[in-house]
Amino acid sequence: MKTNPTQKPEFTERMKKLLSPSDYEKFEEILKIFPIKSLRVNTLKISPENLKKRLEEKNWKITQIWPKHPEVMVVEGKFSDNNLIDLEPGELGRALEHLLGYYYIQELASMLPVIALEPKLGEMILDLCASPGSKTTQIASCMQNTGTILANEISYSRIKILASNLERCGVTNTIITKKEGVALCIRLKKSGILFDRILIDAPCSGEGTLRSTPKTYLMWNPNTIKSLSKLQKTLVASALEILKPNGTLVYSTCTHAPEENEAIVDYLVKNFPNIKTEKISLPIKFRQGINEWNGEKFSKEVNLSCRIYPQDNNTEGFFVAKFRKIK
Repeated sequence: MKTNPTQKPEFTERMKKLLSPSDYEKFEEILKIFPIKSLRVNTLKISPENLKKRLEEKNWKITQIWPKHPEVMVVEGKFSDNNLIDLEPGELGRALEHLLGYYYIQELASMLPVIALEPKLGEMILDLCASPGSKTTQIASCMQNTGTILANEISYSRIKILASNLERCGVTNTIITKKEGVALCIRLKKSGILFDRILIDAPCSGEGTLRSTPKTYLMWNPNTIKSLSKLQKTLVASALEILKPNGTLVYSTCTHAPEENEAIVDYLVKNFPNIKTEKISLPIKFRQGINEWNGEKFSKEVNLSCRIYPQDNNTEGFFVAKFRKIK
């Protein structure tokens, strides 16, 4: 068990609106537990079978929890004198296999947006908010380094992290750009460049990361949610302009705030008749999007979006929605 900072009263009130009393108690309890250690095999360099074998030779206990995604693994600990103990702090990142790019340390829920995106070989894909590269490297792995990925990031310091992770993982089909997201989309539209798939893992208030990032408790602010919601709407609206007909756009956040989730889906549905909200298949328990928040009613299509709560799967919190551009 771990000790977390005290939640701000307004945040507590909002979560109690989203969850039933018993569900909220489970939510509170899971926040006191350290997140599980998970990784994604980088199939550009090694197969899941071979990596599992290598890690088990270190006496690590490895579990593959999603049958259709053998590249996803949970490290439950390591055996010492026939006892299962925790890995040492930083041991997962110091391992030779990690330094060689054989795996990427990635939280389970963070893998879901790319699973929903379903990248295909040879496609043109835009990762609009790419750093630190967890999803960019996941897309490249799905594409087997074919096609082209445009990975955009506005922060120079974060670009260095992105580039480092791409190099470590052996990604060779990716171009890095440094530009504000809306401005980049406008520039690409003028150039006539269109994409088969676009991922917007949007900047958000991070309410879903409380387990791994306790400072979120202190940084949380309702005014930030309002300003981020405006930014998120401009990002998705701009990205739709450079999506090919019949192309796919996946929007995701690591927050529970409806203003940053269902409100964005509702905005797209009501303002862009040339898109269709799609049903998503995920290897994890999820709940459908909510239809109303603080008196604002959302479109029925919001139900097709996915809410991932930490108490349902022992993960972080996430939100994923998927759209297709109608010809």
